[in-house]
Amino acid sequence: MHPMNMAGMGTEMMECARNCQECYATCTATIAHCLEKGGKHADSSHIGIMMDCAKACEMSADFMLRSSTLHAKVCGVCAEACERCAADCERMPEDEMMRRCAELCRRCAESCRRMAA
Repeated sequence: MHPMNMAGMGTEMMECARNCQECYATCTATIAHCLEKGGKHADSSHIGIMMDCAKACEMSADFMLRSSTLHAKVCGVCAEACERCAADCERMPEDEMMRRCAELCRRCAESCRRMAA
């Protein structure tokens, strides 16, 4: 049994919610970076994948913080969105911001897969 915080959430769920919030913030900032850079960074499919990830992370964190009984299902979708975003960002390894986004997406995906199980 996991220790509980004062909101009644286990430590693993709290960690996952934090990972989701960090991934949401990073993806959102990276979208702005990509749009500013233009070219392949601003490709509509790339931006769409990143937006899916950011929104899935935001929703996943929200569901966990509210202790929604649907959080496991939302985390499953979030894990998939994060994996897609990481793979897409890894196509541009020369860009430090893209590498950082991919790294956080992979961490969030792993955390969300555990919550979805």
